[in-house]
Amino acid sequence: MNLHALKLFLAVTKAGSVTQASQALCISQPAVTAQIKKFEKDLGVRLFKQKGRGIALTDVGEGLAEQARRLFALEEQMEDWISDYKQAKKGKLRIAATYLPANFLMPEWVAAFKTENKDAELVVTTTNSSEAFKQLIGYKADLAVYGGGLEDRPEDVDWEVLFEDELWFVVARAHRFANKELTLAEMMTEPFVMREKGSTTRERLFALCKTFNVRDPQIALQFNGLHEAIRAVMTGYGALFISSLVARDYVQSGHLARVKVQGPQLMNKFVICTRKDETPSPLTAAFVKKIRKASS
Repeated sequence: MNLHALKLFLAVTKAGSVTQASQALCISQPAVTAQIKKFEKDLGVRLFKQKGRGIALTDVGEGLAEQARRLFALEEQMEDWISDYKQAKKGKLRIAATYLPANFLMPEWVAAFKTENKDAELVVTTTNSSEAFKQLIGYKADLAVYGGGLEDRPEDVDWEVLFEDELWFVVARAHRFANKELTLAEMMTEPFVMREKGSTTRERLFALCKTFNVRDPQIALQFNGLHEAIRAVMTGYGALFISSLVARDYVQSGHLARVKVQGPQLMNKFVICTRKDETPSPLTAAFVKKIRKASS
């Protein structure tokens, strides 16, 4: 079906006459009449009938006009949706975030973005670093937000560092190491409470010990969640290697105490990750712009 002719037909039905339709469309009356006749011929049905000095729709014309109104209303909706998508007002954004940004940064970022983009759908998955990269590279996520080191950076991922923070050794406030200054070897005599394998902080502690030729940390307790690990250390057992972003409030409140380890100072980098050589969607670009501003 010729959609241009269908639009012309609908314009005539709305105007009530060929003359008024031709004036509204800035097309000559003979041209409108010729196109309507051709449209009827192509369809094999009469759409208009004479009614006094004017015209009226036939039964099939009435039915076609109703269907045409629905079709072009849907077309307008589609155009509006595309416009909203381009302005980052519509669409779905899937974010894979590692534990630190997911728990300590993403809630504020997502809430602020949703305030300005109410109809955008955001789905945040909290996972470890290897799975976050796997989801991004495998097109199961549009964006990854990562907190850790840059040692295992995948080649097919673009990185943008937002900011960085220190990694601290912490213990309970009554622990014998609380507020002391030790060597890394002395620190490794204490059992550690850690998250599961795949945790960036855990892997970085092992790498640190290897770099300085110090015995590996003894993992005495393992939890899948960081808060559980913190609670265990707060009871007085073991030590924790943790981002200052997480530990700072606990240290300031006196629930945990720092142990200053001589020499090594590791930093956590908080990074936006996207697929290399790929133009992000408008929604992804708008969210990245928002968190850049929040991190500056």
